Amino acid sequence: MSALANHAFAKMNGIGNEIVVVDLRGAKGPVMPAEARAVAAHVPYDQLMVLETPRLAGTEAFIRIYNNDGSEAGACGNGMRCVVRRVFEATGATAVTFETKAGLLNCWQGPLPDLYTIDMGAPKFGWHDIPLAEEFRDTRYIELQIGPIDAPVLHSPSAVSMGNPHAIFWVDDVDGYDLGRLGPLLENHPIFPERANITLAHVVDRDHITIRTWERGAGLTKACGSAACATAVAAARLKRANRTVEITLPGGKLGIEWRERDDHVLMTGPAAFEYEGRFDPALFANVA
Repeated sequence: MSALANHAFAKMNGIGNEIVVVDLRGAKGPVMPAEARAVAAHVPYDQLMVLETPRLAGTEAFIRIYNNDGSEAGACGNGMRCVVRRVFEATGATAVTFETKAGLLNCWQGPLPDLYTIDMGAPKFGWHDIPLAEEFRDTRYIELQIGPIDAPVLHSPSAVSMGNPHAIFWVDDVDGYDLGRLGPLLENHPIFPERANITLAHVVDRDHITIRTWERGAGLTKACGSAACATAVAAARLKRANRTVEITLPGGKLGIEWRERDDHVLMTGPAAFEYEGRFDPALFANVA
């Protein structure tokens, strides 16, 4: 019997990024990809955030993150804010540390009661760290394009890892492209051995950037927190924007600071609660 059968969950969202939060601390074994897909068929989500028993002293939980296709993600900033809100409301805490596949994440109450700040850690720029399939000495731009060689539709993205691989294409209008068609082509391009999140970004001014993202393993999404972080970092590396910026996504806005003293990226934004429920055991009857 699946540990998720008849288990409580919370449906939430982070500026439109659809999130399901499940607390499985004390349960045996991780959620299997087929179980994550079964959940998505019942409660549609972009990411499933599963709290597991902490592995390190001083951490609240180990967070395992699933995309709606059952694949695991290394990071999900919007999902983390949803988890933080649930923990803060349950415990009364105002600061907490979680462990993820991407490392330790420190989280705390934001400047307003409905805002939460996540320290997403330091970005990675090395081609083997992102990872890319071939060497690029400078990942501020990489040689990648889609469309005719002499008139590419998109070209020369910045590549960054924020726990997940990201490719950011700089455009004049983020709504001027069929990202639903181009996104999966680029996500699965051979240059990305672990696939990639694909973002279209427009620098409005040095303090404001607008983006749209095709999320690896999830598809078109109203918001992607790690993509907002990756975009802010990439823009600062290119001297196009300041190290503290506002990122506008289809679902809302995030404040991103690429902190100078340690290069950590801080993301601040809201987390909205929608409803609670329990998983019908029948969902997992045919899950191997």
